[in-house]
Amino acid sequence: MTTATRLDGPSDVGKGVVGSITSVVGRIGGRNAVIARSLGTMRRGAITHADGVRLAEAADQARHLGIPFVFFVASSGADVLDGVASLHGWGRAAAAISRCSGQVPVIAAATGPVVSGPALLLGLADLVVMSSEAVAFVSGPQMVAEFTGIQIGINELGGTATHATSSGLCAVESDDVDGAVAELLEYLPSNTDEVPPLAAVSDSVLRPTPELRNVIPDRKAATYDARDVVRSLCDDGEFRELCPRWAGQIVTAFARLGGMPVGFVANQPRILAGTLDIAASQKAARFVRLCDAFNLPIVSLVDTPGFLPGKDLEWRGMIRHGAELAFAYAQATVPRLCLIVRKAFGGAYIVMDSRGIGNDVCLAWPGAEVAVMGASGAVQILYRGLEPAARAERELSYEEAYLNPWPASERGLVDEVIDPADSRIVLCSVLRQLCTKRELVVGRKHDAGPQ
Repeated sequence: MTTATRLDGPSDVGKGVVGSITSVVGRIGGRNAVIARSLGTMRRGAITHADGVRLAEAADQARHLGIPFVFFVASSGADVLDGVASLHGWGRAAAAISRCSGQVPVIAAATGPVVSGPALLLGLADLVVMSSEAVAFVSGPQMVAEFTGIQIGINELGGTATHATSSGLCAVESDDVDGAVAELLEYLPSNTDEVPPLAAVSDSVLRPTPELRNVIPDRKAATYDARDVVRSLCDDGEFRELCPRWAGQIVTAFARLGGMPVGFVANQPRILAGTLDIAASQKAARFVRLCDAFNLPIVSLVDTPGFLPGKDLEWRGMIRHGAELAFAYAQATVPRLCLIVRKAFGGAYIVMDSRGIGNDVCLAWPGAEVAVMGASGAVQILYRGLEPAARAERELSYEEAYLNPWPASERGLVDEVIDPADSRIVLCSVLRQLCTKRELVVGRKHDAGPQ
């Protein structure tokens, strides 16, 4: 099991243990990091003012040293005996962790109950690891029952499974939280001014992927697993998927191409045909921003028929959250590679890092369909009232004319149509060419994009 160990030298933050938080500059998985741990056995990990100050100092030190900040937490909330001072300390911790955002990786690991204010600290982290013993919520079952009349168990309200499937808070489920944190750090640089750590791999960048010629079913309505495509493309078939049980129609994963860490964003046709909804847009947008903040190139694998229709989705802000994904891609300055593997229709085509949004290289397989919409929908709009036979003929004609990658290629919206068997070779080659990409970011206070 990977463990955190202390470095030699005077590296403690805030000498002397006060309250339930300890912190140290140490190593986890061979990487330097500032590591804070809550001692859940002391008043159930209630956070005092001193604990908040210690967390704030630890986060600030991580930012000043330019190394990741990792905090392991199990807490019953603010210490009631410490009064409002404990809330002030929590506020200082939240502010310090927020200052780390985009500067150094922040990883939180929940190892037990995390209640009230401390639970919000999990939401400030870039990535959250939760053990099977973890529970996190702002308002507990008793308060939920008092205000809503609904009786709910603690695990159903905020257990690891809930946050892995419903809220999207949990990126990785693991009882070996130290090992999970160490694995995530393998893909991330120490800070935003460094490139991600390269790794020696035995997998050749010239390895063909003939299995990808058969991954797309002949029947258009049939599905396949997008993870199989990611597995074929990445080094040694190894990748770390994030939030695998939340918003399953999009796959987000860390992997490597030619030893270089990259982020994969892939539509998953096995879930809702790969359509985008609010959760999928949020999941992909957050991952794109994370990759961009820490200099990981982004590889987008596109196979989506569009946005999921629905009254409730529209009322809950589908427009804002769909725009959130477009905004994240448009702002990203890292190398961006787009590979259209099957369907790329309408607005979903646009927000999945299309040429208009600003990708660096756009590739497509020969069977890709790049169009405003599918044949059935287009014919219904263009030729209303046709008999079934005539409609079928029009649909076939539309498919031949538009449902292929060539019109997009002729307009320069697709750079190259490639053999699926050459996909890894081409991606690795393009990535090497783009590794020196730099963009001048216009100075401003901060963006105010859709949320």
